Amino acid sequence: MLKELEGGLVVSCQALEGEPLHGSSHMASMALAAKEGGAAGIRANGPDDIKAIKKKVDLPIIGILKKEYPGFQAFITTTKADAKLIADAGADIIAVDATNGTRSEKLPELIEYIKKDLNKPVMADVATLQEGVQAEALGCDMVGTTLSGYTEDTKGRPRPDFDLMESLVNTLKVPVIAEGNVDSPEKAKKAIDIGVAFVVVGGAITRPQLITRKFAERLKRK
Repeated sequence: MLKELEGGLVVSCQALEGEPLHGSSHMASMALAAKEGGAAGIRANGPDDIKAIKKKVDLPIIGILKKEYPGFQAFITTTKADAKLIADAGADIIAVDATNGTRSEKLPELIEYIKKDLNKPVMADVATLQEGVQAEALGCDMVGTTLSGYTEDTKGRPRPDFDLMESLVNTLKVPVIAEGNVDSPEKAKKAIDIGVAFVVVGGAITRPQLITRKFAERLKRK
């Protein structure tokens, strides 16, 4: 599966509740458009979206379930139950929040469950080099820079975090994935040149309200 994704673009097709394109049918159409544009894979949130996308495209899917648990910081596929929902929906790879934030279930047990019980590869979403090293030691199959800039100890870091990508590439043996605010083809190519296995792009492709805002705000400037 990694060979299918290597050197390519994974499009993150997500729309949260309250956003104009929220809904599985919209995300399935977005995934189909991404495939027609040359995407090598899809990243999707929640079992309903994953099932709908699987019906329209045959690309590998990185599945997640974003869910906040009161009193805990980690929010991306943080429990065994969430992981099973994603696996049963047809995700080929399961991504988990592998930061050091507080969590409702222990990370080592979650990773072991996904790999052994669900028989799925695990992508670790991290924010720091230390978290990436830890994720590799726990058996994660790939490590992404997804959460750099979003955790308490990485707020204010440049995004995309090219420095983190380079540090992870130079330190880890598992593939490193570029994800998080990669908002131009030039930045995606820079990430590949650094040595990441593939690039995940979301809002720059799949959130038209954000794309429109860039144009509108630029036209307002004198």
